[in-house]
Amino acid sequence: MLRIAVPNKGALSEAARDMLQEAGYLQRRDTKELVMMDPENQVEFFYLRPRDIAVYVGQGTLDIGLTGRDLFQDAQVGGSAEEIMALGFGKSTFRFAAPVGRFSSQTELEGKRIATSYDGLLEDYLATQSLKPEMIVHLDGAVESSVNLGVADAIADVVETGSTLKAAGMETFGEPIMQSEAIIIGQTGRRPEGLDVLLRRLQGVLVARRYVMIDYDVSRANLDRASAVTPGLESPTISPLQDENWVAVRSMVKKGDTNKVMDELYDLGARAILVSAIHAIRI
Repeated sequence: MLRIAVPNKGALSEAARDMLQEAGYLQRRDTKELVMMDPENQVEFFYLRPRDIAVYVGQGTLDIGLTGRDLFQDAQVGGSAEEIMALGFGKSTFRFAAPVGRFSSQTELEGKRIATSYDGLLEDYLATQSLKPEMIVHLDGAVESSVNLGVADAIADVVETGSTLKAAGMETFGEPIMQSEAIIIGQTGRRPEGLDVLLRRLQGVLVARRYVMIDYDVSRANLDRASAVTPGLESPTISPLQDENWVAVRSMVKKGDTNKVMDELYDLGARAILVSAIHAIRI
């Protein structure tokens, strides 16, 4: 039985639930449920605080965890756990910020007070930069208020749109500390039964979200040029039509390129151009 830790709340929770459901796993309907069995897939889900997930996996209590890269690194579990797969959602940037115009470079933070909710992550980064602040001020939330209240000179926090910082009269400065997104973590060097199936399914969800299936008819004279427009992951599927001068083509294309590809195919003489969603895939 594969034991998986999943965020019980927060920005990652809903997106994680949707992805796991698309991958064919049962998910809880009541947010008060802390444990849920999926006997058909031989998986047991544990709904935990996102910040605690790396600790449970690192200590070997649970096999796999779905969490944020920033939370994983902040947990400082050493080499006991490792990132296995990025999931493409929950993207954010961890950065320094301060009142507009106060700092232009992170080197100016030497001897200053920095407020954050991510002590471990920040300490590790400062060590690599040989920067020594006066102190790191731990706050569980509302980090943006710390400078105006005189608790800190600058902050280090997760930035998504930047609107919260702007509303507080602050701006980011210096290079990003790290790029974060939702990830799958596991115990270092261990591949429990069921993990490979989970990873294949999640990879299939990622591909299905990025691609669509396109079908069209095109003359044999224009087949090579049309195939160049829709090469697919390996090569397009070509099927003969009753009219021997025409063929039917099926291929995968990136969802964001759909209309551009359809226009190019139409200009090449392709007709009956249809696009359909991909609900599941294995590659």
